[in-house]
Amino acid sequence: MILCCGEALIDMIPTPTTDGAQGFVPHSGGAIFNTAIALGRLGASVGMLTGLSSDMFGAQLSDALTDSHVGQTHVIRSDRPSTLAFVQLKDGQASYSFLDENSAGRMLRPEDMPALLPGTTALYFGGISLACEPCADAYAALLDQHADACTVMLDPNIRPGFIADETRYRTRLNRMIEQADIVKVSDEDLNWIVPGPESLTEKVPALLEAGPSVVIITKGSEGASAYLHDGSETSVPVKQVQVVDTVGAGDTFNAGVLAQLDADGLLTKSGLRSVDVSAIRSALSKGAEVAAVTVSRAGANPPWAHEL
Repeated sequence: MILCCGEALIDMIPTPTTDGAQGFVPHSGGAIFNTAIALGRLGASVGMLTGLSSDMFGAQLSDALTDSHVGQTHVIRSDRPSTLAFVQLKDGQASYSFLDENSAGRMLRPEDMPALLPGTTALYFGGISLACEPCADAYAALLDQHADACTVMLDPNIRPGFIADETRYRTRLNRMIEQADIVKVSDEDLNWIVPGPESLTEKVPALLEAGPSVVIITKGSEGASAYLHDGSETSVPVKQVQVVDTVGAGDTFNAGVLAQLDADGLLTKSGLRSVDVSAIRSALSKGAEVAAVTVSRAGANPPWAHEL
C-alpha cells in the first residue's frame, strides 16, 4: 500500500451566487489528499495519514476518501477545526488564503505518529504539511522511523509564505531529501532549494548526490524531466488540453507517476535504484496523462482509470 502523509483540507472555490455576488463552495482538497484520491481512482492500493476534524468539513473529507477507495486506518481524528483554503483564480491559476491555526491537521505531533505501518510499502510526503509546525516535525519523525523499510517519494511544493523559520525548514527538508528515493520538484522549487545562477540541469546533481535515486522536475507548459542517479535523463511533453484551472495538477501528476511505477513493480528501493529510462518515461507519461484530465475540469477532480 502507498500511504500518503500530509494535509487534507477544504478548498473554498469562488462561485457566483443566484444574485450575482461571489460566494464560495467547499471542495475537498489539499496536496496530499489530492494525490491519495487520484491514486485510489487509478486503482492503486492507497491509504492516508492525516489529521481530520470531527466537524462537518472533516466528515466531508472522510466521505471523499471513502468514495475514492482510500484507506483511513491511519487518519488521526480530533475536535480541532478543519483547515480552510480560500481560492482565487486568475487566468486559470490559483492563489490561496489559508485559515489553519490550531487545526486538526496542523497540530499533529511526533508522538501521534504510528509506530507500525503494516502493509505499507511506500510513503508519499509533501505540501504545506512540511512547512507548518508542529505537524512538519511529526511527518519528519515518521519518515525517520520508516525510511529504511518503505520506498519514499517527496514533493516539497515549496510555498515561502508558510515558512516561519527558513533555517529550520531547510534543515528538515534537506534531511527528508536525503531519505527519499524519488524527489519531485517544480522548476521554482529547485531554484529555491539550490539557489544560484546555474541552470536547472546544473542544479540536479546536488539533489541526486543527497541520496535520491530519481529526481523529477516539472516545468509547467514545458513538460517534465526525470534524472537518474547514473546520469541518464528523459523528458515528456505536457498533453495539450483546454485548461479550465490548474488546481491539483501537480498532485495528480505525482499520483500517475506512483501508480505506474507501482503497477510495473518498480516502486521499491532496489527497483528505483536500477530503473531504466524507458520505465521512468512511462511513469512520467502516465503522470502527464492524469494531470491533463485534472486541468481540463474545475477544481482538483482527478480521473478514474476508465476515463483515461
